[in-house]
Amino acid sequence: MEHPDSNPRRGARLTRRRHAQVAEGPERHKRAGLVSAPPSTPRGLSALAALYERDFPVYRQPVEVGCFSLDARRTFFNDARQLRYYVEPRRRPELNLRDGYRDRYLRRDEAVKENLDHMLTWILANRTKVQKGPAAGSSSLELDVDIITWRGHLTKLLTTPYETQEGWQLAVTKFGSTLYISEVETEAARQSRESRTERHKEMMYWGYKFEQYTCADDAGSRPDASGVVNTNEAFCTVIQTRLGTHKLLFSGEVDCRDPDPSAPPPPSCYIELKTSAEICTSKQHRNFLRYKLLKWWAQSFLPGVPRIVAGFRDNDGIVVSVETYYTLKISQLIKVCAQNLHFPTNVIPPHPPPPPPPPRVVYLFSWEPNMDVTYTVHRNSRYTFLPDWYVRQMMSPPT
Repeated sequence: MEHPDSNPRRGARLTRRRHAQVAEGPERHKRAGLVSAPPSTPRGLSALAALYERDFPVYRQPVEVGCFSLDARRTFFNDARQLRYYVEPRRRPELNLRDGYRDRYLRRDEAVKENLDHMLTWILANRTKVQKGPAAGSSSLELDVDIITWRGHLTKLLTTPYETQEGWQLAVTKFGSTLYISEVETEAARQSRESRTERHKEMMYWGYKFEQYTCADDAGSRPDASGVVNTNEAFCTVIQTRLGTHKLLFSGEVDCRDPDPSAPPPPSCYIELKTSAEICTSKQHRNFLRYKLLKWWAQSFLPGVPRIVAGFRDNDGIVVSVETYYTLKISQLIKVCAQNLHFPTNVIPPHPPPPPPPPRVVYLFSWEPNMDVTYTVHRNSRYTFLPDWYVRQMMSPPT
């Protein structure tokens, strides 16, 4: 496939587009009433895959340091009450994913942006697990972590060199010595969300329904596919690991775990569940490997989930086969992707600027396919995402 920039005319158009966006960026932010501090030269870096052809960075084996659950009303619980257990279906199961869509489906309100709130609640409830020890002479807000975020945000960074459809925006703020990363919905994503067709909405349901068919509430019990699918409910793992010299703390939703009592401890006992259209042609197979399987790998590799179970369905939503993929065997693009996780730590200065007090300074990273990653700096803006209740409690001694 011809690279977009290998065409001189298109390359020139992209170059002009980049320069135009950089030139209009500060003025656009000023018109919106935001106070930003853009430099005189463009701030950013390239996302071209070829630039990241290096040795795979050191990524330490992920360790689960905690978990939490969200109930049907998105209420936080500092426990594993929402954890479910995998029940293997028949190889040709004929599962009807459309069942219950009209009358047994409660959808989470995606217009409500929770940012990092649930993870911050977990941190406050478990400060002793992530706080620097007294021997370090640290203040109460100092965490023994360099980056805090959601697994999904890291997945976007990991797959950026190969993404061709969707851009992203990530807001980064520094509080104490820790970087907090939270996603900002792009205008294109908002428009896409608000204009989904009924068919698209139903197909989104199919993935949740597959989970209902293959998960039980207790080890040794059977799934109940006659119940309500409520996407407010979730079980989330909290993972600590290290990328190079950076300590990461992130959380991600877990579909289920291996019911075998002798299975390894979390996260190695967790299983990711997916659905996809059945593959009938060689072109479909190539696209599946290049795009979908890459994202599946990234999502599971980061928290150390070893197994992905995929239900392949026909156009009528009937699962016709089930396949298992092992994360560490999904290989070839891994080395390139992981380099992309470094960039927020390379751009943001080691200490936040002087007043206003942290964490009111936000670095907004933006990326669109075929473009470079750029960032702007905002103070006391709508991009501020660390809530006051978290800041106040972190600046108080632990109880």
